[in-house]
This record gives sequence, structure tokens and C-alpha cells, in this order.
Amino acid sequence: MAAGDGLVSMKPTSIAHSGTSASINADGGVDFTAVTSLSLNGVFTSEIDNYLILLFGLGTADTGTNFRLRAAGTDADGSSDYVYQYLLATGSATPSGARDSAQTFGRIGNLMTTQRSGITVHMYGPALAQATAWRSVTVDGLSSARIQDFANTHDLATAYDGFTIYPNSGNFTGNIHVFGYEE
Repeated sequence: MAAGDGLVSMKPTSIAHSGTSASINADGGVDFTAVTSLSLNGVFTSEIDNYLILLFGLGTADTGTNFRLRAAGTDADGSSDYVYQYLLATGSATPSGARDSAQTFGRIGNLMTTQRSGITVHMYGPALAQATAWRSVTVDGLSSARIQDFANTHDLATAYDGFTIYPNSGNFTGNIHVFGYEE
């Protein structure tokens, strides 16, 4: 890699899942089927500060997609370390929002049952020993183009090398790929 090359695929060193199946592709993406949790290890490194995560999937329930940072194969799931805030725009309804503090997880969006949803996550400094922030946007066609925009923080000054995603209920199927922003 030469400086300024753009996006670099971050192939996981390993994955873990509960549910039917998950596998790492040759290009570094991960395909998964009917999983209730999916962990990607070794996708964040000290050589790259910021990351882009692309998730395209379908859930068995219209439910939130939760997110936990991970180090050395263990989720960071402390009782009050995550805070997230979101905005929701759907159909002709007035946009709404909320904030959840002191959580054991962050939230990156929703995966719907009727059609695949796309979730884009921008991670800022997860492999640095500092508080971590990320922003995600979910887009799907429910109610004529629904948009969810989440801002998250994890307040521990810890370096992480991976993450876990899992639905509030049911399971999900899809593909996820992590890219580093080469500096």
C-alpha cells in the first residue's frame, strides 16, 4: 500500500457467529445466513485510523442492528459505555429522533424483512487507545424511502481490532465488508 491509495479492503483475520453460516470471501467481505450474531476480528489496525463498513442485508424481524466494539476476540459490553442518538425520516411523517445513554451496545440501523437494507458506517479511530465514535446511515424502501441516521460513541480509551453486530430479535442474512481509509 502506498500513501493515499484510497480505500483498502480489511479482510478479517477470523470471524465468529451464532446461527446458520458465515464465511470470509476472497475479497475480504463476509457473507452470512440466518445469524443471530456476527463478529469480525482483526479488521482494525494501528496503521489506519478511519474505516468504512458496508452492510447489505435482510432480517427476519424489522428490528435494530446492534454494534459492539471488540478486542482480542472479546466484546466490549460494559454496562454504560455506549451512547447513541438517531434521526428517522420515513414516508410523509415528521422526522423524529431520540437518544439512548449508558448502553451495553451501540446501534447502526435496521435490517428489514420485506427487502434488503443498506447500512453505511464511518468509524473514527477504533484501533486507537481513545474514545471511539462512529456514524451510520440506513436506507431502505419501507414507507417510500426511509432514512435512519445514527451517531454513536464508546467512551473507553481502548484500542479495538474488531466488532460484533447482532439484531434485537430474530436473525439476519447478507454481506458485510470493511474498508480502511488509507492516509
